Amino acid sequence: MTARQRRMTLVAVIIAGVGLAGALALRAFRENVMFYFDPSKVAAGQVRPGEHFRLGGMVVKGSVQRAAGSLDVRFVVTDFAHDVPVRYDKVLPDLFKEGAGVVALGRLDAQGTFVADEVLAKHDEKYMPPEVARSLKQGQAAAALKSGASN
Repeated sequence: MTARQRRMTLVAVIIAGVGLAGALALRAFRENVMFYFDPSKVAAGQVRPGEHFRLGGMVVKGSVQRAAGSLDVRFVVTDFAHDVPVRYDKVLPDLFKEGAGVVALGRLDAQGTFVADEVLAKHDEKYMPPEVARSLKQGQAAAALKSGASN
């Protein structure tokens, strides 16, 4: 092997190593990123069943159902345009209540129910995560357009 062939082989090995390291880093980053979706995006099919993501919106009044003798609770999250049923089987935060903002982390099951691993409730009257506030405003605008178009 000539000196030039050895250098070219070394350059090829370095490029392959850097490419492999970059691919592994991107894969790890992708697995650790959790995207936010509102109920309208979920209803539009932008989320695949089994994919982990954050779901945010308002808890529909009158939708909370607790199973007697267990921690299992079911409720509905809305952005005022679409609703997503949620199932959770752990202790809910103290600030969780109907009509309040919520962000849940979890995944969709095959039936379209969001199975939450964690539920976060807003911590005071003024705070709401920016993406939740944005999606609620868009949902309210869409609902207003729908009701105006049907009149």
